[in-house]
Amino acid sequence: MAELGFRTIDEMVGQSQKLKIRDDIAHWKYKNLDLSPVLHIQPAREEDGVYNQTEQNHNLEEVLDRKLIQAAIPALEKGEAVNAEFPIINTDRSAGTMLSNEISKVYKDQGLPQPMNVKFNGSAGQSFGAFLAKGVKFEVEGDANDYWGKGLSGGTLVLYPDAKSSIVAEDNIVVGNVCFYGATSGESYIRGMAGERFCVRNSGAKVVVEGVGDHGCEYMTGGVAVILGSTGRNFAAGMSGGVAYVWDKAGDFETKLNPELVDLDPIEQEDRELLLDMLTKHVKFTGSEVAQSFLDNFEASIASLVKVMPRDYKAVLLKRKAEAEQAQTEEVEAV
Repeated sequence: MAELGFRTIDEMVGQSQKLKIRDDIAHWKYKNLDLSPVLHIQPAREEDGVYNQTEQNHNLEEVLDRKLIQAAIPALEKGEAVNAEFPIINTDRSAGTMLSNEISKVYKDQGLPQPMNVKFNGSAGQSFGAFLAKGVKFEVEGDANDYWGKGLSGGTLVLYPDAKSSIVAEDNIVVGNVCFYGATSGESYIRGMAGERFCVRNSGAKVVVEGVGDHGCEYMTGGVAVILGSTGRNFAAGMSGGVAYVWDKAGDFETKLNPELVDLDPIEQEDRELLLDMLTKHVKFTGSEVAQSFLDNFEASIASLVKVMPRDYKAVLLKRKAEAEQAQTEEVEAV
């Protein structure tokens, strides 16, 4: 640093004129690479700093979560049930994250002992319900942006269009891309379609939606995704765990599937029970006409349902099942 004329790291920030571009690289990928736009120095205005010298105010005291935390005081201090309702707009981002932090301070990973139910009306911003704690149920009447349910940690998320809206939910995208990224547990019921990369890296959440875009269930490692509608291309790419059910009414799902790591398996009795439970909740929470139609014609609907199962995950489950049965047999014989 001294040789370059700097006393501190802060003095070095932005001084790209001190960088030398190597001229001995012959690799075809790099030899014609022009770095001058990257190294160009934009002269700073006199009132601007080259590095962060001014403390920023993100107005965190005014975010929606402050109101949520205030509403949750009976739950946080006395373990009581809470019901509340708030309007929401798309600049209300990460709603519920600060609330879940406060819950974790009191109840650790156990979540609330009594339910906290919050109804929102409007258009939810990015990362709605991120890391939402167990015991909290968020219901949105309206629509939502990207990263819905990111890191979901036991909470429940519900979404359906505004009752005054004329849109047909199952034909319209009501929530954005990358829903349930890294979710570990919890449930969600979405009346309408989602964007791309639905359930990417989901590792434990159980969710229902009525159609998704490209790359659905990408790198999914656990949980359950029930898709009552069409999917985009490259479905299940890198999917190593969990299970997905797709209502393939058009009969073209195999053309959209990435089969590298998954198989299409038959629907078994335990699948039927799981689907019956989840779709009944979907109807209860969202009023979904699509789910109601499925339930009203259950046998015919099941016939066109596709079960997507990762091969290695299936092998692990079968091994565990065999070991459990063997242990049970040995226990009976011992008696």
